[in-house]
Amino acid sequence: MESLNGIAFFVRAAETRSFSEAGRVLGISSSAVGKSVARLEDRLGVRLLHRSTRSITLTAEGSLFLERCRRILCEIEAAELELSETQQAPQGRLRVSLPLVSGLVMPALTAFMHRYPAIELDMDFSDRMVDVIEEGFDAVIRTGELTDSRLMSRPLGNFRLLLVGSPRYFAERGTPGTPADLTRHACLQHKFPSTGKFEPWPLRIPDGEAEPVLPTSMVCNTTEVLVHVARDGLGIACLPDFMVRDAIAAGDLVTVLDDFNRHQGAFRMLWPSSKHLAPKLRAFIDFMTTELFKG
Repeated sequence: MESLNGIAFFVRAAETRSFSEAGRVLGISSSAVGKSVARLEDRLGVRLLHRSTRSITLTAEGSLFLERCRRILCEIEAAELELSETQQAPQGRLRVSLPLVSGLVMPALTAFMHRYPAIELDMDFSDRMVDVIEEGFDAVIRTGELTDSRLMSRPLGNFRLLLVGSPRYFAERGTPGTPADLTRHACLQHKFPSTGKFEPWPLRIPDGEAEPVLPTSMVCNTTEVLVHVARDGLGIACLPDFMVRDAIAAGDLVTVLDDFNRHQGAFRMLWPSSKHLAPKLRAFIDFMTTELFKG
């Protein structure tokens, strides 16, 4: 039991980068966490954490050991859940990373919270590519295809990027008929927070033409702001269809250059590969698969 406690304390300390924060979460003193990790290091004969007065960081050996420890704790949790009553409601803390598209995910998330009040959601909204296992996430929602063999995945739904602007803007500036016409328009650009690079517009360029250099009238690191700016008639934006669907239906935005749009994207749920899924994670995966793109 002491070994298992040491592993659990080490994992929590490594994730929080703090003995005091780990102790707060575990309900014990920071010194108890530190001593337990020290005894674990003595048994292993290797240093797992670098200590300083301000923080703790993983050693190279600690990083390798952390991944194994997480798997051990997941298997223990799964075994305990299998031995518990089969009708027990899903419960416990669930740590999930999601992209910065609250308009899409929040209706499904709030519905999930109403359905499963015993599950504590720890949400991390970010567009950066997190390391699911290294950073201790139970699941993440992201676009693109699965490239990490350590993960399982399930498709959640498809979307398209659309070029949109307000009818007032096009009445004043004209409607682009080809990608080249965009050089004479105000373009509202999305910049990825993690890289600082502009998100490419999915334009199919006619043969013999060069890809246009888009004038930039605004740059923003969140697409939800660009919806408001485009609706106010200040330019053309490239935005996901689920984000502008209501504005298009209301006539506040219209699409342009549809014949030159080559985008097709998908959201996927990713989680660490394991033989057994905890009920809380299975409930979340099943619910989001059904509800995220509902309607």
